[in-house]
Amino acid sequence: MAEVVEVTEGCHLPVLRRNQENEDEWPLAEILSVKDISGRKLFYVHYIDFNKRLDEWVTHDRLDLKKIQFPKKEAKTPTKNGLPGSRPSSPEREVKRKVEVVSPATPIPMPAETTQASVFPQNGSARRAVAAQPGRKRKSNCLGTDEDSQDSSDGIPSAPRMTGSLVSDRSHDDIITRMKNIECIELGRHRLKPWYFSPYPQELTTLPVLYLCEFCLKYVKSLKCLQRHLTKCDLRHPPGNEIYRKGTISFFEIDGRKNKSYSQNLCLLAKCFLDHKTLYYDTDPFLFYVMTEYDSKGFHIVGYFSKEKESTEDYNVACILTLPPYQRRGYGKLLIEFSYELSKVEGKTGTPEKPLSDLGLLSYRSYWSQTILEILMNLKSETGERPQITINEISEITSIKKEDVISTLQYLNLINYYKGQYILTLSEDIVDGHERAMLKRILRIDSKCLHFTPKDWSKRGKW
Repeated sequence: MAEVVEVTEGCHLPVLRRNQENEDEWPLAEILSVKDISGRKLFYVHYIDFNKRLDEWVTHDRLDLKKIQFPKKEAKTPTKNGLPGSRPSSPEREVKRKVEVVSPATPIPMPAETTQASVFPQNGSARRAVAAQPGRKRKSNCLGTDEDSQDSSDGIPSAPRMTGSLVSDRSHDDIITRMKNIECIELGRHRLKPWYFSPYPQELTTLPVLYLCEFCLKYVKSLKCLQRHLTKCDLRHPPGNEIYRKGTISFFEIDGRKNKSYSQNLCLLAKCFLDHKTLYYDTDPFLFYVMTEYDSKGFHIVGYFSKEKESTEDYNVACILTLPPYQRRGYGKLLIEFSYELSKVEGKTGTPEKPLSDLGLLSYRSYWSQTILEILMNLKSETGERPQITINEISEITSIKKEDVISTLQYLNLINYYKGQYILTLSEDIVDGHERAMLKRILRIDSKCLHFTPKDWSKRGKW
């Protein structure tokens, strides 16, 4: 038992965990916290190079004490020319390295407004072409989420990468915010197990279950309190304007200034499943677009994305989330598609705010690939020659920002330089994979069902 006492916060050692294949493994982990319950020690561990959503409390029998590494004393930060510098393992250096991993590919050196790229069919085929260049590997290991990974047969990784904490694991964060603080959330008919820390009131975080009203998202401490609240709450949908409805799917637009309480409650809930963004209580500068599914009891929240009222960076999404019960069912791509439909109405090109989560990046890569391939495969030439299209034209048609169009074409290895011009070659694998993915993509946005009038927020004072 003496050995167990020696395990303190900051120690690194192998910890037994069960992986996705249901096999035991011993990855290196960091001890973030130690607690004693009725004489039994529990250790909160973060598995190094794994996403924080896998962090958990473990018992001492899952620790490999033979390979324990005790925390080193803080050394003074080295200086260079009298200025503070960063050690190779410092948080600043680590964050920079992780950001570089998830950054979009460097744009190809061509003016997007003028350069044309031809869709190049080889061997006499109108749509088929040579396979991607040999020797060039796709950067699938650089991508990290989404819930729609079942649609990923168009060259996108088929499942979210469970290793790599990306920018979400900021080692200089407060130790409290690195630990999950909510055990369970009851939202309507669903019980959700949070992935990350969320700053709900501290007195509620010790409860076995946190109860939320699924319509106004108000949080209460007990089922009795929730039942009492439901007798007074007359909401059966998010408190905003319904701007889209098709079948059972609706979208509501919520102004973060007019509906501050709901917006803040939505942010608190979302923070349980988003670690790469900082939660702001100032919701005034944001619009929230909440997707719901309708039944006889009301409009149930499925997911949402937020958007700045005024963005100097052309961001059309700030945060985006599909709640866990609805993941892997196509709703993530539907949210992304809806954000670009709004951009089309606004007459702008847009891009999501960076950095994306591992799941978000996977979904966006898949959406961009499917959308761009759909355009390229439907291109026809009236003259009988190879059809041509510019990067700028693809961007205008889809409202996808040019940098994202270029990085996606590079990611799919479609761009080749041939006889002084850029050629897009569609391989058999790319075409077949795209056709299979589109057959699975049943949920789509119908622009005829969208009733949305964009506002010019620059002329509306302080919103």
